[in-house]
Amino acid sequence: MSFFSFFKRSKEDEQKTLDQGLDKSKQSLLSRIGHAIVGKTTIDDEVLDNLEEALIASDVGVETTLQIIERLQKRVKNDKYVSTDELNRIMVDEICLMLEENTSTREPCDESADQNKPYVIMVVGVNGVGKTTTIGKLAWRYKEAGKNVCLGAADTFRAAAVEQLCIWGERVGVPVIKQQQGSDPASVAFDTLQSAKANNADIVLIDTAGRLHNKINLMNELTKIKQVMKKVVPDAPHEVLLVLDGSTGQNAFEQARQFAAATQITSLAVTKLDGTAKGGVVIGISNEMKIPVRYIGLGEKMEDLQLFQREPFVRSILGIN
Repeated sequence: MSFFSFFKRSKEDEQKTLDQGLDKSKQSLLSRIGHAIVGKTTIDDEVLDNLEEALIASDVGVETTLQIIERLQKRVKNDKYVSTDELNRIMVDEICLMLEENTSTREPCDESADQNKPYVIMVVGVNGVGKTTTIGKLAWRYKEAGKNVCLGAADTFRAAAVEQLCIWGERVGVPVIKQQQGSDPASVAFDTLQSAKANNADIVLIDTAGRLHNKINLMNELTKIKQVMKKVVPDAPHEVLLVLDGSTGQNAFEQARQFAAATQITSLAVTKLDGTAKGGVVIGISNEMKIPVRYIGLGEKMEDLQLFQREPFVRSILGIN
């Protein structure tokens, strides 16, 4: 079985979850686009100006919005006559092309998981973004796929973080390696990998603290965790997954920038997209950070954590099925 094949539910089920999870973002964006083109039959400069305001208001981000508008301007110039009825379809084309170089729908561990056993994912992110929940959902999925999973509670700053991870471990039925509150996070990571190797684990998820009040301390802590893990698994971590709360909109951009400055981030998970109108932030983060969005969180159920696929996402948020 492909390492990530368990994510591949039926296309109908995935699309339904995606559409439901992005419904508020879609309604908000389509409403703003509607106002941008009201009374217009062709895409002219006024439409593009209004569209620019609509995209920025939808948390797509200034830099990404300007790139989208520039692409649309070129498209309109080349095609000579472009009606407003065609706008959403053209936007899907141009946004997907823009994201193509900066995102990946590749299943991240498909080819290398067995060779790099255990496959180690270090998960980072501030408290409250859904980091531990994301770890729990991933652990459940991996176990459902027949994988031997181990969790490491290396966020030792908060007792609640360790407790929450242990609850997920019990719920999913996977071991959690922990120490007392205030213990050295690197020591927990070291113990976790030793236990994982001893028990022939396929994948290890390491939870870490996400304090941003002092980036130097954060950088030093994450660097130490990485160095200590390499003593057990030389090429660990294989991934550094940053979890962001999509409902915070532009604040998610700032968190991504700060963590990227503190350590090398290799992938992103954007959570809590259901119930928010700020889903456009995924497009902006995908484009501006040059780091692939791997997962999106669309609800509370286990299966509501999806692999991010740019075209279905863009089509859904623009209401094109």
